[in-house]
Amino acid sequence: QVQLVESGGGLVQAGGSLRLSCAASGSIFSINAQAWYRQAPGKQRELIAGITSGGRTNYADSVQGRFTISRDNAKNTVYLQMNSLKPEDTAVYYCAAMSRFTNRYEYWGQGTQVTVSS
Repeated sequence: QVQLVESGGGLVQAGGSLRLSCAASGSIFSINAQAWYRQAPGKQRELIAGITSGGRTNYADSVQGRFTISRDNAKNTVYLQMNSLKPEDTAVYYCAAMSRFTNRYEYWGQGTQVTVSS
């Protein structure tokens, strides 16, 4: 099993920045990729950024150029640096980890609220 704990959410004004962290523990060897998802009220959960074990990254169009996903393998932590935040970025942000055995995002954090005021 893998446990994921997010931190770093909060309230910020439009144009501001936040950095989210996701600390992983447990069977780290079973992870081959991690990602950040978000879910706004009344909307489906969406994938916004991913990073492979080799460091390759991908982003949703809505955050490309504003958000950066990175990882510190020594700390088993993945980060999401969010710049130029917009009110439409308001959502609960979830960290996810992909199992190397199923190639599916099997592990999820509890979520952290990000609220961007206009």
